[in-house]
Amino acid sequence: MVEDRRQSARLEDVAAAAGVSLATASKALHNKPRISEETRQRVLEAARQLNYAPNKLAQSLARGTSGLIGLVTSDLQGRFSTPILIGAENELRAQSISVLLANARGDAAMERTHVEKLLDLKVDGLLIVQRETNPRPSLGNDWGVPLVYAYGPSTDPNDCSVTCDNVEAGRTAVNHLISCGRHRIAIIGGDETYTAATDRTKGALEALAEFGLEPAGPIRYGRWDENWGRAATRLLLDQGVDFDAVVCQSDQLARGCIDALKQQGMKIPDDVAVIGHDNWDVLTKSSRPALTSIDNETELIGRRAAHYLMDAINGRPHHGVDYVPCRLVQRESTLPLD
Repeated sequence: MVEDRRQSARLEDVAAAAGVSLATASKALHNKPRISEETRQRVLEAARQLNYAPNKLAQSLARGTSGLIGLVTSDLQGRFSTPILIGAENELRAQSISVLLANARGDAAMERTHVEKLLDLKVDGLLIVQRETNPRPSLGNDWGVPLVYAYGPSTDPNDCSVTCDNVEAGRTAVNHLISCGRHRIAIIGGDETYTAATDRTKGALEALAEFGLEPAGPIRYGRWDENWGRAATRLLLDQGVDFDAVVCQSDQLARGCIDALKQQGMKIPDDVAVIGHDNWDVLTKSSRPALTSIDNETELIGRRAAHYLMDAINGRPHHGVDYVPCRLVQRESTLPLD
């Protein structure tokens, strides 16, 4: 069997193939000055032919970096934070960066303790992941490494934060229902202490106003659960509100809403179309009919936050809040009218 030397090529092999010293080969591969272009191209061609892959650890040590990122989350079991972690890890793994994970359990003091411990381990930067989109206090900028906030944005505009665009999500929900031929649209709100609820309402009202419409019935806020979805829907029915669609600000609310409508003998979507938010598969796909929902693109938020962190580590910091557009996932609960 012929040995495939390309799989184990070393810098020494590249230098020998190019006819240069180890130091010259290293400088050429790292684009250092005082090397002729002809020599640089000869080294690069030798590296290409040998399929040479630089040692990532050696590169990190040469740059004075560790190749480690610290990630502090407030909730390891949340359906929003978990895909954010997956997205961040996928982005960093593609760059041969390892992630050290810590769970602060929503405790601010524990969060700072974890940050300090991760810095003791010489991480190159920190991702701070929240379990909700409410703005959060900044941890400051005196840690010696860059920080990027994911999902819960920092209140400091000099920090870099990535979250979902809940205002646009509210607009998207209403625009979709209108495109399905609905014009008497009720809104069932979640917990008003969360900016997700008020932002989604803001977007929904803006979209309705663009068509000269107002929401059907009052907008009421309550817990993000099926019980409130059922109760709020029964209030709409008991008060004789005329509606042909409902925007529910979470998938739990939508499931409760559908239950209450079915109990009154109403068909979804023939009589009333229902749309949720968050695109939680456990609820949307098991709902009958399957529930149309707005996806927060949490995995993309994680990937983008990790990308911005690497930019900052490499001297290209970002500032302010990047609002990632949400995505409509249509299912059977909002089919167009015939």
